[in-house]
Amino acid sequence: MTRKKKSIKEIEGAEYGVNSIYTSRKEKKAVGKVLMEARLQRMKNVSADHIIQAKLLQLKLKMEDYIKKPVYEDHNFFTEFLRTYIDTIYSRRNNFAKDINITPIRLSQVLNNHRDPKEEFILRLMIHSEKTYKNVCQFHKKTWYQVYFHEKICDTMSSQDEWRPGVEKHVNISKLIKA
Repeated sequence: MTRKKKSIKEIEGAEYGVNSIYTSRKEKKAVGKVLMEARLQRMKNVSADHIIQAKLLQLKLKMEDYIKKPVYEDHNFFTEFLRTYIDTIYSRRNNFAKDINITPIRLSQVLNNHRDPKEEFILRLMIHSEKTYKNVCQFHKKTWYQVYFHEKICDTMSSQDEWRPGVEKHVNISKLIKA
């Protein structure tokens, strides 16, 4: 019986998730510093193309995660993802606008939520993304559409209190179905 209590006390005093190989804080800091220097040295050897590829892959995963979640917040994920996509690839947004043959003003209006993107814009974005992601990873062509319409659904559902009373006035059911 005393043995059980002793082992329980040892477990209670343990620091979970902390590496216990260090004998002092000073040693822990020294090893941490060496590890950080090694990480920084490794990052210096990473090419700009690899960084762009990693950011694009991260963006793709975020978009896929967003599509899967039933998010009902009033937040513009489409424009946030679009902004990240453009800023990852281009140093100037005007260059992206030129590449998909739209005016910089139209791009700015979409990015700042002053206008919804037209279908033509999303089609060009879809093709641009397919070509960009070709050497990075598989990018499904419907992803931008899914993000855009998922956001529209979320916006509609989250603002029901505002639009529902006005719309409900115009809805009549002449014949109810009984259970």
